Amino acid sequence: MTSENSSSRSQTGFFSESGELGGSHARFTEVCTALYERELLALSHLNTHNASVLKRRIGGLPYHIRSVARFMVTQPQSSSPLKVDTHNGSWYGKQPSKCPGLTQDDEKCVQWFKKNTDYGLVVPVLVQSIEGIAIELDSIDKFRDNKEGVHLNKHGWFDIGAGQVTKKLTPQNTFDSQPNDEMSEGVFPSPQLSSITLTLLKPTKAIMSSACCGHMWNYKSKTSPRSLSMREMRLSTHLNWKNFTSNRKAE
Repeated sequence: MTSENSSSRSQTGFFSESGELGGSHARFTEVCTALYERELLALSHLNTHNASVLKRRIGGLPYHIRSVARFMVTQPQSSSPLKVDTHNGSWYGKQPSKCPGLTQDDEKCVQWFKKNTDYGLVVPVLVQSIEGIAIELDSIDKFRDNKEGVHLNKHGWFDIGAGQVTKKLTPQNTFDSQPNDEMSEGVFPSPQLSSITLTLLKPTKAIMSSACCGHMWNYKSKTSPRSLSMREMRLSTHLNWKNFTSNRKAE
């Protein structure tokens, strides 16, 4: 009875919210459907035997999907350079021929993070492996008092005080350092088969646009975009496109 009531409340909330969106109702519904299909497919391939993980993830889907879909169909067109692909529930924009994160000035990156690091700040991480190159969205969940080091929710510590914005993960510590449910949502399908190099990037419009759109490259040219995880889709709705600093500072 409890599960039925919970499901009923979720459905009621969905249709109520759809009605409140007025002319965006059809787009909202299409985005929600695409996000549900994509996330359920991802969950079906989740590399975990922990039923509580699945239960928690599935239970949170209605809230997270409605939140992302509402943002995608109601955001002002002038607020970001991205367009909405309602059919696939994703962002899209022109993909550059080469990854914009490959040519950054590390010193400028360090100085930017020393000045702008804040809790919850959404940041880009360049991910490189033998399988290709991509930019992933992550967020800062803690940092040292002097901002000499920042810790990302998924990708861990970067010692920016020592100028180390890049770190290399071996197959074993890549597999051991992240929960199984996070591993299944990695940029590349088989990270345990090759070493991965992670580089903390100074956010720019080109870099963040590519991250949000899932742009990918191999070492010769651009390739087909990847689908962002629900976690990254949520992060994409919290960007301050004006200067990529914390929204609290922007206010």
